[in-house]
Amino acid sequence: MNPLEVHDLHAYYGDFRALHGIDFRVAAGETVAVIGANGAGKSTLLRTITGLLPAPAGSVVFQGRPIGGLPPHAIVRLGIAMVPEGRCLFPSLSVEENLLIGAQFGCRGPWNLARIYRLFPALEEKRAMPATLLSGGQQQMTAIGRALMSNPRLLLCDEVSLGLAPLVVREIYAAMPLIKAEGAAVVVIEQDTGQAMRIADRLYCLQEGRVALEGAPRTFTPERVSLAYFGV
Repeated sequence: MNPLEVHDLHAYYGDFRALHGIDFRVAAGETVAVIGANGAGKSTLLRTITGLLPAPAGSVVFQGRPIGGLPPHAIVRLGIAMVPEGRCLFPSLSVEENLLIGAQFGCRGPWNLARIYRLFPALEEKRAMPATLLSGGQQQMTAIGRALMSNPRLLLCDEVSLGLAPLVVREIYAAMPLIKAEGAAVVVIEQDTGQAMRIADRLYCLQEGRVALEGAPRTFTPERVSLAYFGV
């Protein structure tokens, strides 16, 4: 049984339909990358999985349980955590206080402050600083750490490399195998198609709210990816 199964998922912003019958799955221990142009529906997919947008109960199934329509806090308790685009850190709180927010549900698992600081040593050095005084890369590490503190079985990462220097991006992606080694599957939305194809076990390309391409990256030519991405 796959931890996450999405079936015929439609999502709306008011009268505007952003997703058109998406089928999507994540297997245990898998890294899945989602690519697509701006407005393709990538963030909407994650927002719907995590309950930030409504979905019919049976269209999103996690570990055999329909979760469509559940509130976000209930979905976090079940084992899904998201690193949102833009990080969404609390500016009035320190790095450590931001991390501790992720542990508020008391879910058991391997991740605690000590483990986060081993994963991202720079955060321990700046644990008492306001999170917004960190570099962009360190803020992203804090956002990832906060999500891991909930000990998720599924980690959803929305544009983790956006606006970051290549060296920082490599450092963040170097942590992904360590995260998977603790039992979490990972979904990454990534603008850089080359990066997505390097790190993913499977790849989805969305185009105008529909799946245009799905499969193992090694089976795709650059031309096929470009066609799915741009639709030309």
